Amino acid sequence: MVEWGDQVIVIDTGPDFRQQMLREGVTNINAIVYTHEHRDHIAGLDDVRPINFLKQKPMHVYAEERVLEALKQMLPYAFKENKYPGVPDIHLNEIQNHIFEISGIPIQPIRVYHYKLPVMGFRIGDFTYITDANYIPEEEKEKIIGTKYLVVNALRRKKHVSHFSLSEALELVQEFSPRKAFFTHMSHQMGLHAKVNAELPENVMLAYDGLNFEV
Repeated sequence: MVEWGDQVIVIDTGPDFRQQMLREGVTNINAIVYTHEHRDHIAGLDDVRPINFLKQKPMHVYAEERVLEALKQMLPYAFKENKYPGVPDIHLNEIQNHIFEISGIPIQPIRVYHYKLPVMGFRIGDFTYITDANYIPEEEKEKIIGTKYLVVNALRRKKHVSHFSLSEALELVQEFSPRKAFFTHMSHQMGLHAKVNAELPENVMLAYDGLNFEV
């Protein structure tokens, strides 16, 4: 979740989206942007209904055409012409691999690959977020240069077909030299949090639920 002035943007809505928002006391979300259509990144979209009710307006969702179609298939009742009362109120916005704005906030998509699946990373100011990827084309890496805060997936120590491993994620950190890097989308195969953290460089740490920082 990114807070920029009075705007709140959420990247992806996993199955525990409702639990996360309740835990953090979130009562306002202005928009949601999606990286890709895998279920562990979209399954919580139905739970925008309380935000619809509180704000009395639709939730703006931004994603590539392929991902928008997956959302329609997942929640067909939310996109019918004659909607049943109380279904999620969602306004779909198609994005492509070039800068777009949400309420005046510029967002730079970054094309990465989750094995063969095209996925979007996002750079917002000095913050870059990349999940579910194991390859970044050289021309896309140029968009990351200068990032001060980098969040990137690091699934486990052993190499994986579609996610960065711990060593691969560390290589990215070394390449971009952010002020701080956070590893996310980790599996139990990574090892114990404290033990792994103790092995990492000073500017790198494993992320955790409830982590927050200012950019």
